[in-house]
Amino acid sequence: MKRIIYIVSLLLCATLGVMAQNMTSSPYSRFAYGELGDDVPNTYRGMGGVGIGMRSNKAINPLQPASYSACDSMTFMFDLAGSVQWTTYRDASGRRNRASGNLEYLSLQVPLYKKYIGFSAGVMPFTTVGYNFALADSIGTDYHYTATYAGEGGITEVYGGLSFNICDWFAVGANVYYMFGHVLNYRALTFTEADMNSVMQEGTLKVSSVRTRVGAQFFHTFANGDAFAVGAIWEPKLPLHGDYSVIETIWEDTVQAGAAAMQVPMQWGVGASYTWHQRLTLAFDYTMQAWNDAQVFGNQQLRARTIYAAGAEYRHNPMGRNYAERMYWRIGAKVATPYQQSVSGMDMKISIGMGFPLRNASTVFNTTIEYGHRGALLKEDYLKLTINAAISETWFFKRKL
Repeated sequence: MKRIIYIVSLLLCATLGVMAQNMTSSPYSRFAYGELGDDVPNTYRGMGGVGIGMRSNKAINPLQPASYSACDSMTFMFDLAGSVQWTTYRDASGRRNRASGNLEYLSLQVPLYKKYIGFSAGVMPFTTVGYNFALADSIGTDYHYTATYAGEGGITEVYGGLSFNICDWFAVGANVYYMFGHVLNYRALTFTEADMNSVMQEGTLKVSSVRTRVGAQFFHTFANGDAFAVGAIWEPKLPLHGDYSVIETIWEDTVQAGAAAMQVPMQWGVGASYTWHQRLTLAFDYTMQAWNDAQVFGNQQLRARTIYAAGAEYRHNPMGRNYAERMYWRIGAKVATPYQQSVSGMDMKISIGMGFPLRNASTVFNTTIEYGHRGALLKEDYLKLTINAAISETWFFKRKL
């Protein structure tokens, strides 16, 4: 009972932390629902963000619900991550630097029945919004104005998932997500001249909705220790339930717009991984999110988002006496298409990561450094450091007197 209370308390604290997060300062987060998060644990972010084909009892992998049944039948797992990001923005007007960061996610995983059924739950961001900037310009030489843009908030998701080993080489799983949160977008056009009307618009989004994901994995371990896994995930297109309103003010006249249709897109992905002698792992993922077929605020135009991720992990000797031999070394890359039509160019990143295992436990502390670039007219370069503790404890072992 104490452990259950401890778990619930951690989930509640993490939910409050994610709701209060300031994880982005990007002007690009003002479009659509904001900047999309991912369901990839920090362990795999060092490998470029793969996960669909990854299956391990050392990491909780919410991206692939079929992977939960890989957990050790005696072990409780807990994963908590936080990050800090330094970003540089460059355009025709100059260069600006911003810093942001907070709690990334919290997840846990427990076996329910031997090696056949696994359960996972956690909280993580679905989108984040955070920006504040102003642009000054003029219409000819007669009228001068300042355009101000500001936004904050995001959509948080709490998930719960089950995984079943149908046989020794095939597993299926499913996640259910409860999505909640609010997003506020504000913009104003203010003229210096008194004879020109100022215009302000405030859009408010409040979300309370549910979505689902299913996954499957084929896997096998050979006699020499080599192993492979091939996986797939799929989500249906579903309505995003909530309230969206827009208030426009011109001088003292106020107009309020009604509700608009909102959806989350259908998406699917495939991935594969191969491990040689428990030392070297190579993995690749492909994901397609059909945002071009989803409605956001009624009529906003979006594009299909495709994601390519590839990475490698190396561990020289899990049983080595030298600590460096037992460490995990990771490298990866990821290329994605922005889902907002207003964002040009590709979202590209490279990552390196290290895992630091404790000497007498299965717990691993992971660090990942990601360098990313996106945008054309407004170029955004960022360096992100993420640290997590993947804690494993033997809770279900029956001691004999």
